[in-house]
Amino acid sequence: MEPPAGPSLGPNDYDLLVIGGGSGGLAVAKEAAGLRRKVLILDLAAPSLRGTKRVLGGSSLNVDSVRKFLQHSSLLGKAVQDSEKYGWKLKEHVSHSWTELVEAVEEQRRRSSEELRRELKRCGVFYLNARGEIVAPHTVEATEVSGRKRRLTAETLVVATGDRPQYLGVPGDAEFCITSEDMLSLPRPPGRTLVVGGSAEGLECAGFLFGLGVQVSVMLQPDLLQGFDQKMAQKIENHMLVSGVDFLYHCSLNKVEQTEGSSEDFSSETLQPVSRKTLRVTFITKEGQSKQEDFDTVLLAVGKSASTSDIGLECVGVQCRQDSGRILVNERDQTSVDHIYAIGSVQHGRPSTTGLSVHAGMLLARRLYRGDSILCDYTNVPTVVLTPLEFAACGLSEEKANLTFGEDSVEVYHSYYWPLEWELPARNKNSCYVKVICHIPDKERVVGLHVMGPNAGDVLQGFVAAMKCGLTKEQLDATVGIHPGSAQVLTSLTQTQRMSEALLMRGNC
Repeated sequence: MEPPAGPSLGPNDYDLLVIGGGSGGLAVAKEAAGLRRKVLILDLAAPSLRGTKRVLGGSSLNVDSVRKFLQHSSLLGKAVQDSEKYGWKLKEHVSHSWTELVEAVEEQRRRSSEELRRELKRCGVFYLNARGEIVAPHTVEATEVSGRKRRLTAETLVVATGDRPQYLGVPGDAEFCITSEDMLSLPRPPGRTLVVGGSAEGLECAGFLFGLGVQVSVMLQPDLLQGFDQKMAQKIENHMLVSGVDFLYHCSLNKVEQTEGSSEDFSSETLQPVSRKTLRVTFITKEGQSKQEDFDTVLLAVGKSASTSDIGLECVGVQCRQDSGRILVNERDQTSVDHIYAIGSVQHGRPSTTGLSVHAGMLLARRLYRGDSILCDYTNVPTVVLTPLEFAACGLSEEKANLTFGEDSVEVYHSYYWPLEWELPARNKNSCYVKVICHIPDKERVVGLHVMGPNAGDVLQGFVAAMKCGLTKEQLDATVGIHPGSAQVLTSLTQTQRMSEALLMRGNC
């Protein structure tokens, strides 16, 4: 819904003005409009260096949905292999079409974004496809695509501009490398790919591409899944390694350049060789040696920085971290300027997921306009990593639990499990794994829960609610499992890591 023309009836043009159409910003806007407030969203994100444009919908449409589509596409390839064990007979060679996948995903993003605009209109939220910049207290300058500028005022401002992938700043990275948001901009399959970064985003991208038949190498720069449980991270790495993903250890990217020659890659779409320019990658080993390898695509997944550098925060004194651009906020999501709030991944020092941003946005609107006092709980936030073997976690990692409570006060229950649907195709028995971390003095309260296996995020969701209610190991054991199903493994854990380590030591004697 376009903003109304003409003068405002009150002291400000709007009650609430949201800069950025991220998931949290959309949530706070819709909730506020439902509470009869006049709300405007400004959203115009700059395209990536490769020209990839973002649609209205924040990370939900531009990142999360794309991740899920790519993961499902890659998993279907494995399902085709398994299908023969279930009696399916394939009459012809099965191939994957990168072009058709890209077209289908892009069309779905477009439809979802259009539906979102219609939803905003139904909710009574005004929307303007324009870049917002704070120019004075309560005042934002909106610059539309045409270049037209207008100044708008609001009683309250919310920043929800999200974040974007970073570049390393080495020679050639901006010219020749892509990031996760550019994957679907490739006109043909990526060919031999180097993924730089051991982040969740990096391992996900590597897994997607490998599942689609692409030869993939991962350069763990800087480390593997920082912030996640490291024993779980090692299991994820091992599963990918055994599957065929190559890992480059203790290396750092030094330079990327385009070579004069070209490589030939077999296209599963046309069944013909495809000629493409190759990229020569120079990297430095931990011994200081310089090495080179050629790749068709180099994808950077080395972290993200907040999209806050050009929205005028410094003009009104909003405090940000200089290194990341993320905004300092208090427990009410309020910045150092009373009338300005921040939601989502622009916040400093807080977890960032789409679900959390939506939840925080709704609570903020209710505090501002309904008189509620409920604050967003930024602890025990569930997250999922869409690696080939999905990983989901809630609460503390084992390392964090030991640091917080001391090793003697922490008990870790764990088990491998074999999903029933894996038995006929005889997939690896020792791949899927769960771990429950308990605080012993507090009646073995569950402080961390980690699942690695098919649909791990869905498996975990119900247990997250139980953790919010103070779930203990005794209560978990008293839960009746659903058979046949993978989640029931969490209700019958008896083996602890201490027991496993003792058995291992006894076996080595």
